[in-house]
Amino acid sequence: MGARSVGAGRNGRPVRPAKGERLADWADGRLGLYPMAKTNLRKVFPDHWSFMLGEVCLYSFIVLILTGVYLTLFFEPSGIEVVYNGSYEPLNGVIMTRAYESTLDISFDVRGGLLIRQIHHWAALVFVAGMLVHMMRVFFTGAFRKPREVNWVFGWTLLFLGIITGLTGYSLPDDLLSGTGVRFAQGAILSVPVVGTYLSFFLFGGEFPGHDIIPRFFPIHVLLLPGIMLGLVVAHLILVFYHKHTQYPGAGRDQKSVVGMPFMPVYMAKAGGFFFLVFGVLSMMGAIATVNPVWAFGPYRPDLVTTGAQPDWYLGFSEGLIRVMPGWEINAFGHTLALGVFIPFSLFPLIMLAIGVYPFIESWITRDTREHHILDRPRNAPTRTGLGVAWLSLYGVLLIGGGNDIVATHLHLSINSITWFVRISFFAVPVLAFVVTRRICMGLQRRDRDKVLHGRESGLIKRLPHGEFVEVHEPLTQAQRFALTQHDQATPYEVGPLVDANGVTRRVGPSRKLRARLARAMYGPDTQIPKPTAEEYRELTSEDHHH
Repeated sequence: MGARSVGAGRNGRPVRPAKGERLADWADGRLGLYPMAKTNLRKVFPDHWSFMLGEVCLYSFIVLILTGVYLTLFFEPSGIEVVYNGSYEPLNGVIMTRAYESTLDISFDVRGGLLIRQIHHWAALVFVAGMLVHMMRVFFTGAFRKPREVNWVFGWTLLFLGIITGLTGYSLPDDLLSGTGVRFAQGAILSVPVVGTYLSFFLFGGEFPGHDIIPRFFPIHVLLLPGIMLGLVVAHLILVFYHKHTQYPGAGRDQKSVVGMPFMPVYMAKAGGFFFLVFGVLSMMGAIATVNPVWAFGPYRPDLVTTGAQPDWYLGFSEGLIRVMPGWEINAFGHTLALGVFIPFSLFPLIMLAIGVYPFIESWITRDTREHHILDRPRNAPTRTGLGVAWLSLYGVLLIGGGNDIVATHLHLSINSITWFVRISFFAVPVLAFVVTRRICMGLQRRDRDKVLHGRESGLIKRLPHGEFVEVHEPLTQAQRFALTQHDQATPYEVGPLVDANGVTRRVGPSRKLRARLARAMYGPDTQIPKPTAEEYRELTSEDHHH
């Protein structure tokens, strides 16, 4: 871009550009910002309330960074034992680590320290919850399909790292509750065959609890994991810009055009306001809702366990697996293999891995190489929707297992009964949820077909000349009919005849047979109601079937 010409004032004298214009010209001449800004700042984004779930994640992450920087200035990640003599008198004279003492100092002596601590903790909970709900929205609507598979992997990695970051963060204060959680994690690590003891000694610097775990968790929590997550967030947003945002079906929306508002200034103004709204809600939660009151638990001691110790909700899944697993063990060659811990400890990452690779599995089944920018309605993909609901139901069941002692005491139930309920439900509930969800989706498809052909029920009753009473149906608008019928109905992959026309047997590999079976299960005749055709619609409307 060339130099900007100097204009003339009322008196004919040349007028120099303002400082802001000169700064913009200087930056554009060296960085080429103008073409990039012209291309991206007017980029159109669709508007829907569910798209704000991703923004909740982003803004919670920003709040986490801001509050975490403040807390880092006062926290001392040291396992050195000291005698407390501070503002919280009930713990005066108690031996504790310097990490726990500094946490108490932040809570009671640092101006605004307790508020920042609680905002940080609430932001972490909202961040992980927002990521989970956001990914479920992406999953149910099929937004992970080409070209967004890599972005799904980025989001999945952020969720996984967020869980690990939460574990390391809530372990830093070294209170009795977090120490119990670290002890739980150390027991799971010990269950790894052959190398479990070596991994534990390497992580803790010797026998549990050691003196190295807090100094090691600290750089992992405040530097390594946040740095990786920040890079993934930036890459995630760049891909959202590059691929353009997905949108729900509607009039004027197709795979090539986006209906919405420009990024600048409309979307940017709304996003800025929403950031302060999220920040305000988190601040209000931190101010009025106590979370993680470490002074009530006391310092960690290996010989004590807090009553009703519960992990944060996003770790209840893994703890529920271990709590309800039978205590199986195998003793061989002088070694004990604790299957009751190792099997559920392995299931958690395997289930998470299945979520991460699902887009590639579905792409392999369907062999669909097209780009998808229009979202699916969950009812039109009943198998995928059923799998998502089955996973959520499994999570809910195992969350009950992770808090079986609390459920037992509050509902006055037997903890053994709850454990057996969770064990049976682990296998039965996801299957039942899958079947029921698919049936509901099929019913909704039938309703959409009937609505397109016969119109919307108006609630008005009309009596015909021969005495029959009928309900008046109002025809849908063209835009409404398009939204209900724009989706594709894929034909499942088939292996074809195993014997050709010449009587020669075709060799079909097991992978192709498996793909054909999975394709029938996902897109077979039992999973979709045929869309009404234009001929059917014209035939019904021409005979005045809408009354």
